[in-house]
Amino acid sequence: MKKINLSILSILLLTLVICNGQNKSAIIPGADQTSKYLPYLKGKNVAMTINQTSTIGNQLSMDSLVSLGVKVVKVFGPEHGFRGGNVYDTVDVKTGVPIISLFRGKHKPTKEDLAGVDIMIFDMQDVGTRFYTYLATLHYVMEACAENNVELIIFDRPNPNDYYIDGPVREEKFISFVGLDPVPILHGMTLGEYAQMLNGEGWLENKLKCKLKVIEILNYEHGKPYFVPIQPSPNLNTQQSILLYPSLCLFEGTVISQGRGTQPLIAFTVLGNPELKGKYSFSFDVFGRNRITRQLDTVPVKHYGLDLRNYNTNIFKETGRINLSWLMEFYNAYPYKDKFFRQGTNGEFGFDRLAGTSKLREQIIAGKTEKEIRDSWEPGLSQYKSMREKYLLYK
Repeated sequence: MKKINLSILSILLLTLVICNGQNKSAIIPGADQTSKYLPYLKGKNVAMTINQTSTIGNQLSMDSLVSLGVKVVKVFGPEHGFRGGNVYDTVDVKTGVPIISLFRGKHKPTKEDLAGVDIMIFDMQDVGTRFYTYLATLHYVMEACAENNVELIIFDRPNPNDYYIDGPVREEKFISFVGLDPVPILHGMTLGEYAQMLNGEGWLENKLKCKLKVIEILNYEHGKPYFVPIQPSPNLNTQQSILLYPSLCLFEGTVISQGRGTQPLIAFTVLGNPELKGKYSFSFDVFGRNRITRQLDTVPVKHYGLDLRNYNTNIFKETGRINLSWLMEFYNAYPYKDKFFRQGTNGEFGFDRLAGTSKLREQIIAGKTEKEIRDSWEPGLSQYKSMREKYLLYK
């Protein structure tokens, strides 16, 4: 009896610590509402799909749950790894819990991985775009849970880019890890809402439905500003980069750098290329990475282009649109048009996987106007917006 009382006391104290000093309108993620789910986890074998953004208060959620007596038996790590480090199968040094990578080697938990697991917890900070791979990880985890009769609990977190929905809807031909589901570039949902859509639309393999429980966010509504407290991935290390990411990630399929390899790191807040010298006054240095040692080279390459570190990102909210003009501008400025879009050894364009269609690349090459490009996203975009409404948990 004493252990039970201590456990209940721990839950109450943890909840009080988290809520202390927060006003009634403060956004409280699902993970921080421990009293809503801790009793449900007691006596069960729990697995977690988490990373460094998965926190309760200022502590990693797994560490908090283990300290409260929850039996965490396995951890699944997404792209960029668990605790923001190793992306391979290993054992957590701090807790001794096995870690299984869902990025290197496989994307989906196997039947053996889930053997003996009663509940899976999914808790990560998303940024609201189709090509951010945590979305595909959620899809595959739900699929595996549905196939193996494992309940999934999502600790929901705000989407910092949820105030607009934009971009072409992914076409069937371009299914990939950066475009698993038929949604636009910006989907405008939290992961809890998105999971309901995966179930409701029958997008899991064989139209399976995952047993799902969402711990909802308190005091949250779509469009409410949210500052992400922990960088969701290494190259999204500022709020500015998170808000620019929906417009800038498409450049990963081109010869234009988004600032990866800069020191200090200013990724997804700049754009440029060495061949644009004389066309832009702003420049930044990019350090390449040695393919063998994986260390940054000591001699940087100067890139010329745009500095977006002080760009007014409120424009995205006002217009409800990603910025296509930068893509069109750099294509027109780059001197070697046939090399602008990167082409793989198999002849495929990575840009098309990111865009979810080959039409956008073809339209830019053909010199189509932004209006013509946006018109081609219909009626798919409007149909998606209408469908999305069925699954919203927040205003």
